[in-house]
Amino acid sequence: MPPLTAPQVDKVLNKIRFARLLGMRVSRMHRDGVTLACPIRKNLLNSAGVLHGGVSASLADAAVGVAIHRHLGSHRPISTVEMKINYFRPVSEGTVFARSHLLRMGSTLCVGRVDLTDAQDRVLGTALVTYMLLAPSAPVSSHRQVPASK
Repeated sequence: MPPLTAPQVDKVLNKIRFARLLGMRVSRMHRDGVTLACPIRKNLLNSAGVLHGGVSASLADAAVGVAIHRHLGSHRPISTVEMKINYFRPVSEGTVFARSHLLRMGSTLCVGRVDLTDAQDRVLGTALVTYMLLAPSAPVSSHRQVPASK
C-alpha cells in the first residue's frame, strides 16, 4: 500500500482522543517519519511551571505511531510495547515538536527515534519507541496476562 496522504495522516492523529486533548497536530511529513506539534498551555505545566514530562512522552509516542500508520498505508492495530525518553531541557512556553524517524519496520516490531525540540530548534529531549504490529482483526485489548508466580 502507498503511504497515507496528509489528510489521511490528520485523520489518524484525530482518532487518538488523548492527542486531541493535548492539542497535537501534524506539522510536517517526512519520508521516514512525521513531525507533530503541541502548543504549550498553562494546564500542561507541572508544579515547577514547566511542561509535564508526560506530555512530551505522549507526543513522542504518537509521533512514532502516526509514522507507522503512514508508512503502512493502513490503520492496522498497533500497540506501544516499550519507550525510553531522555529529557534535556525544560520548556514552559511556545510549541514542542516531535520529529519521528522510523529506524526499523519489522514484521511484528517497529522501532522509531524521536527528537523533541522547541520553536527555536533547541533540543528538549529524545525518545526511542517500540511498537508491536497486531493481527489485523485483533482488538487492542486482546493481550493475555501472565499468571503471577507464587
